[in-house]
Amino acid sequence: MSTVADQLDSVLHKTARLIELCNALQEENDLLKQENESVKAALTSSRTKNAELEEKLRVLKLAKSLEGTSEKSLDIKQKINEFVREIDKCVVLLKK
Repeated sequence: MSTVADQLDSVLHKTARLIELCNALQEENDLLKQENESVKAALTSSRTKNAELEEKLRVLKLAKSLEGTSEKSLDIKQKINEFVREIDKCVVLLKK
């Protein structure tokens, strides 16, 4: 009889250990999921910032190509700067 009781105790002990391991793995899995979401958010943010910077670079290249001393060129640069500011405002509103 004692061997059956010992075996039962062993099974119960192993089952409890498996439950502990399962809980620990579940916690680790949850942490990894949170980290994954954080990395995804950072990637999305970086991509957005990259797109914004590329747009600014394009505008700057356009402004540079239009660079000159004429008054018409100055008006064009001012309009481009206004457009850039307006785009920046829209991007900020979209982020909210």
